[in-house]
Amino acid sequence: MGSRLFVLADADSFYASCERVFHPQLMHRPIVVLSNNDGCVVSRSREAKQLGISNGLPWFKIRAQAEHDGVIARSSNYELYASLSRRMMRLMASILPDQEIYSIDECFLRGFQDRQRTRIACRLMRETVLRGIGIPLTVATAPTRTLAKIVSHYVKHQGGGIGDWDDLVSTTPDVLDHIEVSEVWGVGRRLTRRLQGMNITTAGDLSRADPSDIRHRFSVLLQRTVLELRGIPSIELDDFDAISESRKQQLMCSRMFGHPVTGLPDLSAAVSTYAQQAAIRLRKQRSLTGMVTVFIATSPFNQGYQSRSSSVILPDPSDDPLTIAKAAVATLPHMIDPHARYVRAGVMLTALTSETVFHTLEGKGCQT
Repeated sequence: MGSRLFVLADADSFYASCERVFHPQLMHRPIVVLSNNDGCVVSRSREAKQLGISNGLPWFKIRAQAEHDGVIARSSNYELYASLSRRMMRLMASILPDQEIYSIDECFLRGFQDRQRTRIACRLMRETVLRGIGIPLTVATAPTRTLAKIVSHYVKHQGGGIGDWDDLVSTTPDVLDHIEVSEVWGVGRRLTRRLQGMNITTAGDLSRADPSDIRHRFSVLLQRTVLELRGIPSIELDDFDAISESRKQQLMCSRMFGHPVTGLPDLSAAVSTYAQQAAIRLRKQRSLTGMVTVFIATSPFNQGYQSRSSSVILPDPSDDPLTIAKAAVATLPHMIDPHARYVRAGVMLTALTSETVFHTLEGKGCQT
């Protein structure tokens, strides 16, 4: 018995795995999924990664060599990916409680106080998603979200599956000293340079740093990362956006309501607020979004539990808060059950494009 573990479930090469769900003949073949207008690589199967293909590479630059190596390129289908994501998230939430959707392909859940029961649930969850949808998962358990990220990273490099922090430490006690500080969840490039100037070059160095000094020199949020690396839960999902300086492939803003919400007006107000907050984060990383997804849920502990979501593809990628909020609110009327009491809502922005590679002319046109 003990404290409840954090469980991180991360779909392996999600967009590429989605393509394989509907095209089984692509199994075990190198696949890349391309961004809007087939501009850049946004997802790679394990086989494509082994060929040295990186995310973000312009397709026209690597196309000849990739095709020579037998790489299959697929145009992105974000509506399909969002649909499979919703099914995947529902299946996982039915097995483990307190789901926190972090991105289209990743979520945190909470394990049980009985660790053996948690491990059994993790195996069941992974098998259920693979059998029911066809998406392989990497599942990691740890005392904190930050350590769960580290476990997930190690497990993926071993080929995927299930990993636990205690098991990892038992085989590699100095595991944190083998991880560059830039690889720690929430430490961006600018923070990395400043930390390296203090001779903090690994996750182990950061975990041994004086939390008070880190707070004074940086912020309370980086101080929480230090505590997380020591096994003390300190970070909420909303904290991560504030301390990360790296570009994300998805952005999400969601909240639990202080009291149940019913009806379109109140939900519209909440969703509009979350959409605009997500748009602010979008602008901070100088991105545009091509698809807006909204989800709403009632309490999973009440009879008649509901979890619904809907997506809308924007005519042109945008970072305009009003455009994004209007699109988000427009998804609500056909989702709402007038008799339901909703306790959570959220907005997720996907199909992200750098503003530097998308140019508009009177609101039209795309160049990558």
